[in-house]
Amino acid sequence: MTQPEIYPLEGTIRESGRKESDKLREELRIPAVLYGPKQKDNVHFSINESDLEKILSRSETKLQTLTVDGKDYRTLLKDVDFHPVTDRVLHADFYVLESDIPVTLKVPIRLTGTAIGVRDGGGRVFQPMRIVDIKVLPDSIPSQFEVDITNLEIGDSIHVGDLDMEDAVALDDDSRTIVTIAPPKSEALFTSSIPTEEEEIAAEDVELEEGEELEEGEEPVEGDDDEEEEDKK
Repeated sequence: MTQPEIYPLEGTIRESGRKESDKLREELRIPAVLYGPKQKDNVHFSINESDLEKILSRSETKLQTLTVDGKDYRTLLKDVDFHPVTDRVLHADFYVLESDIPVTLKVPIRLTGTAIGVRDGGGRVFQPMRIVDIKVLPDSIPSQFEVDITNLEIGDSIHVGDLDMEDAVALDDDSRTIVTIAPPKSEALFTSSIPTEEEEIAAEDVELEEGEELEEGEEPVEGDDDEEEEDKK
């Protein structure tokens, strides 16, 4: 678990409203709001679009020292709205951190090392979970969780319960799989194409039902077509 960097940001008080927000975006400034558990009123402000993009360029938890109207705030970039087509930032929410109040947030998971199962066995790394939800006090907020997969062999997995949370509490189930080493693709396809004993028996039964000739010496079972024809006569 690594500690997050602190980004300095300068904000300018703004008026709320759609027209004002659209005008700010034309000036390459992003409308934003500041709020928190001990914040009496929300603070509406704007920041440079380029400053926010620098923060968003790295996949990790973002903390800031935000200065608005001469006052400094210790904040967490809590939420960002993007344009559905251009992917440009439209709005940002900043949460004021209080040292004695836990906060819930999403923290990225980064894999490190090369698994033995990949290096020696040709396995494949499968990571179904890339972000974990946690609850933690502000002074213990991690920037990301680093997971070393070096010793994993084919079939081995790491779960949420295996993470070193230190002072944080995971909100996801401990049994959720973060990463597993799958067998080589060719091997997986080969083993999946080999029928099991039960499948072979079922296939033989189907063939007999479809009219396969009986082995020499076998008697037709009750209900064979020959008997049915005899009954009809």
